[in-house]
This record gives sequence, C-alpha cells and structure tokens, in this order.
Amino acid sequence: MSRVALVTGGTRGIGAAISKAMKAAGYKVAANYGGNDEAAQKFKSETGIPVFKWDVSSYEACAEGIKKVEAEVGPIEVLVNNAGITRDSMFHRMKPEQWTQVINTNLGSLFNMCRPLIEGMRARKFGRIITISSVNGQKGQMGQTNYSASKAGELGFTKALAQESARSGITVNAICPGYTNTEMVQAVPKEVLEKNILPQIPIGRLGEPEEVARCVVFLASDDAGLMTGSTITINGGQYCI
Repeated sequence: MSRVALVTGGTRGIGAAISKAMKAAGYKVAANYGGNDEAAQKFKSETGIPVFKWDVSSYEACAEGIKKVEAEVGPIEVLVNNAGITRDSMFHRMKPEQWTQVINTNLGSLFNMCRPLIEGMRARKFGRIITISSVNGQKGQMGQTNYSASKAGELGFTKALAQESARSGITVNAICPGYTNTEMVQAVPKEVLEKNILPQIPIGRLGEPEEVARCVVFLASDDAGLMTGSTITINGGQYCI
C-alpha cells in the first residue's frame, strides 16, 4: 500500500514540485494551501492531487485539517513542512505584526503540524518529517531578521525532534535551498537578479524547484533510514558549511 504524504504549501512553487515528485514516486499525496484558491484548484485539476485549505499558523486549524486528510486519504506517514511567508523589512522599521506573522507561520507551523501527527507515527513505528528551511536561516540576510530567525529555528527544531524520535522509527531532516526559480524570485527585477543575486552563486544559476523536490523524495524513502537530524544544503555553493 502506498504511503501517504502531506505537503504544506504544496500547490505552488517548491511545494508544488514536491507534491508532484512524491506522487511520481508512488506516494498518495495531499497538498495543503493557505489562501490562493484559484492556483490550488488549477493544481488539483492538472495533477489529480487533492488539496486542503487551512492556516498552518493556527494549531486548531492544523489539527482539524490533518483529521480531514487522514479521513479522506489515510494515515499520514510523511510530512513535508514547506509552507512559509516573508514580510521583509529592516529591523529598525519592522512592525510587531511583521515579526509575529513570519514566526508563527514559518516556525510555529512546525509545532502545529508535527504535534497532531507525532503520536500516530510513534504508534506505527514509522515516520518521515522533512522541513524546507532556507540558506538565509544558515547565514542570515539583511532585511530578513524575522525570516532568518524562523528558518534558523526550524533547524534547531529538526535536530531536537530527530533525537527524540529516532527510536520510534521516525526520521526528521531539513533542506536549505538557496535562490530557487519560483514565482517569488521571478518577480525580482532582472537587473537586480543579474547584478546582485547570481554573482553570489558559484554555479552561476538559480536552483530549480524539481532539484529540491528530488532531495525530499530521497529523505522520504527507506534508503534514507540512517539520515536523521541532518540538514541538506542545496544552494549552488552560495553558502557552504
């Protein structure tokens, strides 16, 4: 029987690529999304992947959404925490809501999604939790103290939960993409991309969402059973650790 995978923020950008790759690898996939109904329905019609709408910054919404997914698709064995937002601002101008929105959505969602699922994974003695962090959670980024803090927090969460869950057959890993060819990056002015962003990347190009997705498929597989508490860096050499 195919394993069930849930991808948050799974209908656009990197999340959409992950959802498609997981389906191609034989998983039964459910894709969560937060607000863009038109994009979600288009994704559903094109891929046949069921979509479920809820706000990952709300614990109650996550608990209810997970119940619905498990009732319709099956017990969730693979969770991909991909949903995230930016509210960029220099710190001395940052408003409290810009901080809390990003922290609650990016970092708070890890608790909100993992807590309702972890007991079922422990009972079944199997689980895969994969979080999409960011190169800016590793190195920091001007104008993104909120985003960088949330993404760095995701790495600490991953390392701690991996240690707690290892004996229950659950692996917990993170992926840190660099600049990736998504709608968000495509919206950057061409001159900014060519003069300020690409020169930072030794291989001289953006990453593709499908390249991140292939890493997720590997971490979800039985072949990655020894990997837990790890961070995969996929940024073209922009930042090496």
